[in-house]
Amino acid sequence: MGGRAVRATLVLGAAALWLAGCGSTPKATFDLSAPRDIAVAQGPARGLMVVATPTALQVLDTDRIVVMPRPGEVAYADDSQWTDRLPNLLQARIIQAFENASRLRAVGRPGDRLVPDWTLVTEIRRFGVVVEDGQPTAVVEVAVKLVTDRGGRIAAGKVFKGTSPGATDGAGAAAALDSALAIVLRDMVRWATTRI
Repeated sequence: MGGRAVRATLVLGAAALWLAGCGSTPKATFDLSAPRDIAVAQGPARGLMVVATPTALQVLDTDRIVVMPRPGEVAYADDSQWTDRLPNLLQARIIQAFENASRLRAVGRPGDRLVPDWTLVTEIRRFGVVVEDGQPTAVVEVAVKLVTDRGGRIAAGKVFKGTSPGATDGAGAAAALDSALAIVLRDMVRWATTRI
């Protein structure tokens, strides 16, 4: 085969691969929300707080939606993803939840030019759909610490957990996890604002 024929074959092969990639079904993308109806103690807004990016094990530090079909087995919902890596997405929704409660003078990320009184440090312990006895349940568990700006002392800490009846498909899992997260965020905001 001549050089010109080889080049033509390579170009045609590359084009076929590109077209095959274009024909693949894009992943369904899902978002999480921050609850707006958070009942907190009334009073003047006080305190400045930054929310650090949550830490998580590698299996959760992804944009994939976790499904555990059996104890100890981790999989992901097919053809589905979050709008961002879970720690980044959760950080944004925590900030929005505190903003929606209107109890702090300001809340943001480290580097937002705030001089904070407090830092909220979080660890994502569980964030996925767990299937037990054939029943899928969305489980969200987040460990939280309130750290003072003065000396970095841990003033308080607590683990928050929310559950919701779930599903193993992407849309069903995302909706159930959003409901479970709403429980966690409401409890977290109420708990933190009574200590700031």
